[in-house]
Amino acid sequence: MDQKTYVEGFHDPNQVKKMTYNQLGNTELFLSKLALGGGPLGGVYGEAALDECIKTVHTALKSGVNYIDTSPWYGNGKSEEVLGKSLKGVPRQAYYIGTKVGRYEQDPLKMFDFSAKKTEESVDTSLKLLGLDYVDVIQVHDLEFAENTDIIVNETLPTLAKIVKQGKARYIGITGYPLYVLKEVIEKSSVKIDMILSYCRNTLFDDTIEEYLPFLQGKGIGVINACAVAMGMLTAQGGRSWHPASQELKDASKKAFEHCKSQGVDLARIAVRHSIATKGIASHLMGANTCDIFLKNLDTVTSAPTELELRLIEEVKEKFFKKIAKKHWEDEDPAKYWKVIKQLRGEIPKDPNEKSFYGDF
Repeated sequence: MDQKTYVEGFHDPNQVKKMTYNQLGNTELFLSKLALGGGPLGGVYGEAALDECIKTVHTALKSGVNYIDTSPWYGNGKSEEVLGKSLKGVPRQAYYIGTKVGRYEQDPLKMFDFSAKKTEESVDTSLKLLGLDYVDVIQVHDLEFAENTDIIVNETLPTLAKIVKQGKARYIGITGYPLYVLKEVIEKSSVKIDMILSYCRNTLFDDTIEEYLPFLQGKGIGVINACAVAMGMLTAQGGRSWHPASQELKDASKKAFEHCKSQGVDLARIAVRHSIATKGIASHLMGANTCDIFLKNLDTVTSAPTELELRLIEEVKEKFFKKIAKKHWEDEDPAKYWKVIKQLRGEIPKDPNEKSFYGDF
């Protein structure tokens, strides 16, 4: 158990003993292997009752989860607002929390803003919604959507360093899908970056994060992984219409799901099993807006895999994903986004047959 976040009388000691804690890079934070993702609390995957969200947050924290991740982007502040209500009365010592700057509204013209002014305003708004004096981690959200990385390096990150000096945050992080962009920013930045949040790069079909771990570890940068189920693609629901993966990947995921189902195993469960076995990652974010979902995630993380599950992990990778040439979609969404921005600005003509882009990816 992490002695710094354990609170006698608040936590369930039997559950906490089952949790593993890992240091986040060179920070003083030791994070639970399972972290709570705040996207579902903001309605990203459908609406959920406030009472159930509060119950889920309390159950997670009492079970030993000590890190919560959120963002203004999740429901345009709703996730932070729900967390603010959920954390009332919870000992501040019992958890670490991270939020983000840079990504905000569904309107493409208001979706991203990495300026110093907006960054400062965003942090103050987040703290107000969360009901907190400070967050433990402040992150630049999906920085690959910036027009170029110069604004991140010269404006956003120095502003976050100022916010840390003001005591409104403790550590600085960056998030995004293309790992090469995260690496570029780390190499160019004069501001110390303490952690990265990577998503969909530690899955049954794409383990690109492993290639970057030596570089990150050499810099003392901690890694938090998200989306072991690839934004829902490796679940019963499969990739939604907005999912940016290729149809080939979506079809392979469906076949993998049916293969596992035929043997009485949930594909999502082995996807998480595969991800959490990766060495060098401090914590794994899994969103939940119901206690049932959270408890399933908790069981997967804290219990030992069965021989069948271990066998299926290898079978799924070999039979369904190994032969797929392109296993990622990096650079595709930023290209779509900037095309729409140029259309809205009148710089290029609109395509009447093209589906509107409003950030659902």
